[in-house]
Amino acid sequence: MTNYYKPAGFGRFSFFPPVIKYLLITNGAVFLFQLLMNNLKFGGIPGWYIIDHWLALNPIGGVNPYGQPYNFQIWQLITYQFLHGGFAHIFFNMFALWMFGIEVENMWGSKKFLTFYLICGVAAGLSQIFITPLLTDQLAVTIGASGAIYGVLIAFGLLFPNRYIFLWFFIPVKAKYLIAFMILIEFFAISPGSNVAHLAHLGGAFAGFIYLMLDKDINFDLKNMLRSNALRSSRPSKPFNPLSGLGDKFKKKATDVQEAKFYDIDKKDESSKVNQEEIDRILDKISRSGYQNLTEEEKRILFEASKKMR
Repeated sequence: MTNYYKPAGFGRFSFFPPVIKYLLITNGAVFLFQLLMNNLKFGGIPGWYIIDHWLALNPIGGVNPYGQPYNFQIWQLITYQFLHGGFAHIFFNMFALWMFGIEVENMWGSKKFLTFYLICGVAAGLSQIFITPLLTDQLAVTIGASGAIYGVLIAFGLLFPNRYIFLWFFIPVKAKYLIAFMILIEFFAISPGSNVAHLAHLGGAFAGFIYLMLDKDINFDLKNMLRSNALRSSRPSKPFNPLSGLGDKFKKKATDVQEAKFYDIDKKDESSKVNQEEIDRILDKISRSGYQNLTEEEKRILFEASKKMR
């Protein structure tokens, strides 16, 4: 039997859904462990160095500031997400996770939200270790949950684009504008030697966007608009036909046909002589502007010609 998370609380909405709650607890516990290790040494090796060496995200190749080779391990793509560099670092990360993540988890359920969170964190780590060496030779270990949280920000901004966020608790800004602005700031803040992993933030945001676009069970305005445009552009265009609409044009002319006046065909004068060129000209004029626009003389000529043909 499969058990599905059903949040309890106001309207089945939980302010601390399971994954958010345990992520907050786990990150807090690991931070306390970091503080403890900062005051310990093992065989003369500081505890923080051991944590950085084995649990932080190490670059692939290169040496650290102490002349030791970096120690990249595959599990670090997960463990680095639970390490933080100070109280402000963990506080703002966890506050953003709670603020923007609770609605996403309540909507998706715990299993899907946890999968999404970890995927964004791993993608953020991969962006950092593979793209950073292209920009600078100053490599360093990476810690923090910011990359995964930027994925959560993207999810919130796409799912609730018109939800108001109150900056400093009194300036209302729609989520789509605030989060788009934050992404732009990260993009322009990329610089060699920066102490902030901007590439990780962008990598997590990009992974979150791709996840939402590929998941068939997740719908939002931008995705529906792009899908509609794609379907419209994929429809085969009608081949050009210079005669298209000609039938409608003649139908319209037919509705404008007025009853021709009767002319006395026994009237004999020079003007009664009809030639084929004149008839063709009159017929062309009818096709262009309708019978009602003929002159009295043209109508008479056409009437006489029809009588002769009969």
